[in-house]
Formats: sequence, structure tokens, C-alpha cells
Amino acid sequence: MRRRTVLAGGLATVFSAPWAAAWAQTQPVEVTLGPVTRQPLPRYVSLRKRANVRRGPGGQHRIDWVFLHPGTPLRVVAEFDVWRKVVDADGAGGWVNKFFLLSRRTVIVRAARTGLFDAPDARGVLVAELEEGVIATLTACEGAWCAVDAQGHTGWLQREAVWGVDPEG
Repeated sequence: MRRRTVLAGGLATVFSAPWAAAWAQTQPVEVTLGPVTRQPLPRYVSLRKRANVRRGPGGQHRIDWVFLHPGTPLRVVAEFDVWRKVVDADGAGGWVNKFFLLSRRTVIVRAARTGLFDAPDARGVLVAELEEGVIATLTACEGAWCAVDAQGHTGWLQREAVWGVDPEG
């Protein structure tokens, strides 16, 4: 069984090739509506709590691994009944019951270190430095910057430093 975890201290255990997330973020995004929810596909959600990731949409399918850390950002790419096919920041995917997903948006820091500023500008006041693997609540994005709340620190960071938002939208 494959397991994924992101520790609260900001460390990440990575099981896939590091280029997978970069490749996924550079591909054009074609939006359609999901057949069940009529919400856009793909779309981003976050993990409510520990969840089994299954090979197919149903409890009878094999568990491939377990998402362990609440708040982990996931990208929903397909829907079937109460099941959502999700992909994580490393490009790994599988089916999760919708009960384990929240519409609250989060992002995960993918850069080794990134600055959190008081304004959407690198010349602003540095509020904090975030390490790779830190999960932050997303509040808004404007151009190349996203506003987040990261473990009690609120500010702006560069969109390219995180996974959980599309590069241009």
C-alpha cells in the first residue's frame, strides 16, 4: 500500500518524480462540467481528513494508498456517483469518496523556500518564509500572486511557488 503524508512542520514525503508537478502545471487546462455536480472539471479541493485512495470509483476497488494530512490540496479531474478522481501535487491520482473532500481551497508550497509578503509585490514587507511542503489556505489570486493564510501568517506569495492553482487562472 502506498502512503502519502505532509507533516505539519512543512516537510513533505515525495514518492513521484519531481518533474511531474511542473509538467502538469504547464499543460493547457480545458474546463468542462462534471456529469454529477455540474461543477467545473478540473477544479481544486482540499482533503477533509485521512482518506483511502482507490483504483476505481467504488468501495470494492483496491486501495492504492492513503492521503493522511487534512488540508492537502487535490485536483478533481473526474466524477462518478459519490466518487471523485483526484490528482495530488506529485501527479499521483485515484478515486476518493466525496465525503473526504472540502471545497475550501488550499495550496502546497513547491519551492524550497518562498517569501510571504504583505502585498502582491516582492518589494513589500516580508511577513514570513515558507518551506516546501507547507499547506496554506488560499483566499485569492491576482495575476502572478496569491493571497494565503499559512499557519497564522497572512500575506501574498508568488503563484509559481505553489501547487493548487492553475498557472494562468
